[in-house]
Amino acid sequence: MAENTTVARPYAEALFSAVKSSPEELKTAAENLQRLSELVAREDVRQTISDPRFDDSDHVDLVKAMLKGATLDAHLTNFLDLLVRNDRLLLAPEISVQFLALKDKAEGVAQANIVSAFPMSDQQVGELVQLLEPKFNLKLKPHVTVDETLIGGVRVVVGDYVLDTSVQAQLNRMRDALVA
Repeated sequence: MAENTTVARPYAEALFSAVKSSPEELKTAAENLQRLSELVAREDVRQTISDPRFDDSDHVDLVKAMLKGATLDAHLTNFLDLLVRNDRLLLAPEISVQFLALKDKAEGVAQANIVSAFPMSDQQVGELVQLLEPKFNLKLKPHVTVDETLIGGVRVVVGDYVLDTSVQAQLNRMRDALVA
């Protein structure tokens, strides 16, 4: 997996550099990369892309046809050609992840993975995000999941930072203190 990340990084950076000056192009590129990632994730598409009977132009035409409804400007068409020529089309999901990370960083946004012991209302999520944004000095995009093993509280992961206020974490800290 680390190899895919390493190989995908220059492609994500190249596309980001090409479109970063225009917020509209940046948004369009992110949306189209997401569509391409979803398309490449399908097994039938992966088999077709890997079929040696088709040449590069056939692959490009096929992908363009499958991306109907997408706005393929010159940057994205060239990018798609580059991926196909270099046999990197199957890396689209990883390229998309890295592109979105670059986009978020440029926009001062971070993904906040919030794990709660109980379902949270939109108001509760909003209040939590409002409390956390000044701490990180970033606009946070929350992604909430429920994990009943936490017993109570929440665990928030933003990048490499983990804020764990769950009852389970507190019990683990108490156990470690008693054992030591």
